[in-house]
Amino acid sequence: MSSKSQSSSVSGGLLVSATTPVSPSRSCTTLSVHLRWTGSSASCSALIDSGAEGCFMDETWAREHDIPLRQLREPTALFALDGSPLPRIQRETLPLTLTVSGNHSETISFLIFRSPFTPVVLGHPWLVCHNPSINWSSNSILSWNVSCHVKCLMSAIPPVSSVSSSQEEPGDLTGVPEEYHDLRTVFSRSRATSLPPHRSYDCSIDLLPGTTPPRGRLYSLSAPERKALEDYLSVALAAGTIVPSSSPAGAGFFFVKKKDGSLRPCIDYRGLNDITVKNRYPLPLMSSAFEILQGARFFTKLDLRNAYHLVRIREGDEWKTAFNTPLGHFEYRVLPFGLANAPAVFQALVNDVLRDMLNIFVFVYLDDILIFSPSLQIHVQHVRRVLQRLLENCLFVKAEKCTFHASSVTFLGSVISAEGIKMDPAKVQAVIDWPVPKSRVKVQRFLGFANFYRRFIRNFGQVAAPLTALTSVKTCFKWSVSAQGAFDLLKNRFTSAPILVTPDVSRQFVVEVDASEVGVGAILSQRSLSDDKVHPCAYFSHRLSPSERNYDVGNRELLAIRLALGEWRQWLEGATVPFVVWTDHRNLEYIRSAKRLNARQARWALFFARFEFVISYRPGSKNTKPDALSRLFSSSVASTDPEGILPEGRVVGLTVWGIERQVKQALTHTPSPRACPRNLLFVPVPTRLAVLQWAHSAKLAGHPGVRGTLASIRQRFWWPTREHDTRRFVAACSVCAQTKSGNSPPAGRLRPLPIPSRPWSHIALDFVTGLPSSAGKTVILTVVDRFS
Repeated sequence: MSSKSQSSSVSGGLLVSATTPVSPSRSCTTLSVHLRWTGSSASCSALIDSGAEGCFMDETWAREHDIPLRQLREPTALFALDGSPLPRIQRETLPLTLTVSGNHSETISFLIFRSPFTPVVLGHPWLVCHNPSINWSSNSILSWNVSCHVKCLMSAIPPVSSVSSSQEEPGDLTGVPEEYHDLRTVFSRSRATSLPPHRSYDCSIDLLPGTTPPRGRLYSLSAPERKALEDYLSVALAAGTIVPSSSPAGAGFFFVKKKDGSLRPCIDYRGLNDITVKNRYPLPLMSSAFEILQGARFFTKLDLRNAYHLVRIREGDEWKTAFNTPLGHFEYRVLPFGLANAPAVFQALVNDVLRDMLNIFVFVYLDDILIFSPSLQIHVQHVRRVLQRLLENCLFVKAEKCTFHASSVTFLGSVISAEGIKMDPAKVQAVIDWPVPKSRVKVQRFLGFANFYRRFIRNFGQVAAPLTALTSVKTCFKWSVSAQGAFDLLKNRFTSAPILVTPDVSRQFVVEVDASEVGVGAILSQRSLSDDKVHPCAYFSHRLSPSERNYDVGNRELLAIRLALGEWRQWLEGATVPFVVWTDHRNLEYIRSAKRLNARQARWALFFARFEFVISYRPGSKNTKPDALSRLFSSSVASTDPEGILPEGRVVGLTVWGIERQVKQALTHTPSPRACPRNLLFVPVPTRLAVLQWAHSAKLAGHPGVRGTLASIRQRFWWPTREHDTRRFVAACSVCAQTKSGNSPPAGRLRPLPIPSRPWSHIALDFVTGLPSSAGKTVILTVVDRFS
């Protein structure tokens, strides 16, 4: 390429260097541009040529696309680099709308000349006018001239899915300071849903050698789901985010209900993710931001809108995203939710867009952007620069989720302020809110949780001594001041260093989960580099709602995984090393490869696709830490009697409330053994007779047999000899012995065999066994002819 200074040797014409016969895609910088004129439009690549003294268009390309031309009043001379004359320029285009990078629009005319290697040349005058900052390695524009933000960027439209100014929804400026109201376009909802341009950051879907995307099943849809599908397809097709497809691939498409009752479209990309080459682009460490945040006093947090849909699928890879519906076969042109490489691709995009600001006054983690500055005046300038850069690159901000000019913000599980980075209290809230134990069993549960971390607490035995004394069956349970002090001190130790460590996404995480009848608990852990021991990073517990308590055991355990991964998404999504999830429900080891899922599991499977992890089984006896967190709500939930729905005095069946209270009262003196299932109550010896009488002899029990009595007991109670005791009790019941009739059918009448009419017509065979051995034989076969 030539420099501008070379033009001084040529007079009376224009200098152009774009006629060199070299493919610009291989050795020159090109940009994707979009041209619009009356009734038509076209996209092409434009060569950036600082040695060209004008903007040019190839004559052949203009003719092929029927671009309107006009004659110049006077022909313009044209010279090559060496000063040799070229054919004069006699025509130019009518004013066209040129859109660069999807969001920079202007009206411009091009001089027509022969340029077989590039359709459009943007020369030195264009570069001077707009003064773009160009990333030469990625062929992208990082920023524009200040005047462009008023003239060009504010009038830009999406290149494919256009949005008229009359239809475009104004940006939501709720909570946005007035300093940024002139940049309202960056907060636009409609612009965030339009089709973005192709960029160097397009998501590639490279498959493992010898593999092809699987063909998913076609799900049948109900009438409301079919209507939702029609609406979804019409909106997505109009926006250009999906197109009809003839791809041989096809993932399953279905709907799941949201909390508000509306339907969410889901696509099962598990098969595609299994054969996709993983993108290992690293996610940043929050711990690395400590030094760059020094001196910052003002903070702004931005959240990007429709983040993944702002990234295009690499041209040629769209067919791999195809999905099946009863209304046709379609494929995505933008990054859909559920693809394995989505976090890495989006992180690379935002990093490159804000490259010159990163770790200076900007920290980026996926769609979360933190801006920090030492003073308010400088902070406003920094925020404006970031918002302008996002707008220039077709990235839009969700104003309702942003925080502006704050002295303290919560970001990625940490509280950031002028004092530095502190732990978010929510990370340890599950332990801080641990209720005071009210029984010996609850003290044992707390000490079981604490015992795993005793090696990190100096003089653990001495600190926990008042609590340990309460577990003895030889003393009466009485909560004391010393026990309260030990309880508070241990909770404080659990939630501070050196036990709690800062998560490091470059190393493997361990997620331990468990679910009880009333809650779920989870612990996020990592092995520390300093002592090579496993330390907790965060705790989590959640009280189950009434509907969640109705889930079966498998779904409650799966819910625990879903909630834990959602709570710690900022660390687990895109982690460098696949993490491990420990659960005491063995069937969940195969849930990620299950062929048939119910609607709830399918919704969760779509969420799980964002993570790379392995589910491993651990017996309940070794999974005590999350088990303790899952039972924090037991006392408050269990103490609430069921709400009556029948008139008073109306009895319709057997109730268990009274006998349960009697058993629980006995449990305050006798702890449950480890063998007792978590969903059943252990029955101490003194109350077993009462339970047997309740299940068999009570007025409403009806004196059932062994099977019926056991069925009632098995629903709520357990003890080691439950079956044996039940059989003995029912067999000894005097009422049953006096009134119960036999269940066996009456004996049939005796019918002697007819007398045979001839020899060998009826033969009887039998064995004589148990004889002393004779020549190795101990059995005699006897054959009798009944005629004889």
